[in-house]
Amino acid sequence: MAFDRLDPAPPLPPMEAKAVAELPSGEGWQFEPKWDGFRCLVFRDGESVELQSKAGRPLGRYFPEVVALVRGLAEARFVLDGELIIRMGGALSFDALQMRLHPAESRIRKLAAATPAALILFDCLAVGRRTLIGRPLAERRTALEAFHAAAARPGLDLSPCTVDRETALGWLGQAGKALDGVVAKRRDEAYRSGERAMLKVKPVRTADCVVGGFRYAAKERVVGSLLLGLYKSDGLLDHVGFTSALPLAERRVLTPRLEKLVAPPGFTGDAPGGRSRWSTDRSAAWQPLRPELVVEVGYDQVTAGRFRHGTRFVRWRPDKAPAQCTTEQLVFDRPMLR
Repeated sequence: MAFDRLDPAPPLPPMEAKAVAELPSGEGWQFEPKWDGFRCLVFRDGESVELQSKAGRPLGRYFPEVVALVRGLAEARFVLDGELIIRMGGALSFDALQMRLHPAESRIRKLAAATPAALILFDCLAVGRRTLIGRPLAERRTALEAFHAAAARPGLDLSPCTVDRETALGWLGQAGKALDGVVAKRRDEAYRSGERAMLKVKPVRTADCVVGGFRYAAKERVVGSLLLGLYKSDGLLDHVGFTSALPLAERRVLTPRLEKLVAPPGFTGDAPGGRSRWSTDRSAAWQPLRPELVVEVGYDQVTAGRFRHGTRFVRWRPDKAPAQCTTEQLVFDRPMLR
């Protein structure tokens, strides 16, 4: 698609968030809910519409109902930042979003009719002939509110915001059913594309990790544990821990999938160790994988750049690029928020 008149134009790396243990205090902060969905940049120039994922990939074919929604708006040119969500049973369903990433168009259209997605907006980078990416958040928020008021369409929602920290703490207490946490942004800052220029707090710490390898279980040729990696600033993939909390049925399905990805080196930085006193001949050696799969895990503490204990499997993240799994996600030496 051509977006000759848009500034900024796709592909555009979104502004990202750095994990912290607490919401910041002081003046000048804006707080927003962190929604449990797919990050989505929206570009429209006339009939040309593109939905872009956090990883820079096109999402439009998986969400045709959202493309139709965007194309039906009165404003002909704009660039927005937001989140794709699917509401089911009073909560947001990440599983329903994942089901959309299907190769068959007929299946996607059936799901789109049965469980339509909505778009929650939280930033405006351009509207009409106004380029706002370099303007302060306070100005961009005013433009976004005006845009949303003029659009007034079901399925196009405006994310709430507040400058009151106590209100944001109340949102954090509601996280888990619809919210994934709270994000804090400076109201005087421009949109910093590709940078971790926001702060995010989750009630439970999680990290998106590359699956750099696995070990077989001791008594059966199925996956025993996934070996987790994060990229450092030098671009090397370090082994940072493992997760073994996978149901046996899922391990049996997962094993042939992982075996097809076996290829050295797996980890290009710090690598897993070898045998331990609990190892068997089968489980001692680890199998290196091509860095293609991303998994979200829950963890408690980080020591010396590694998860101190085994992690909790949360979900697969097919929407996230492995290169985005960096050590900047980790929260060090602070107690968990509850």
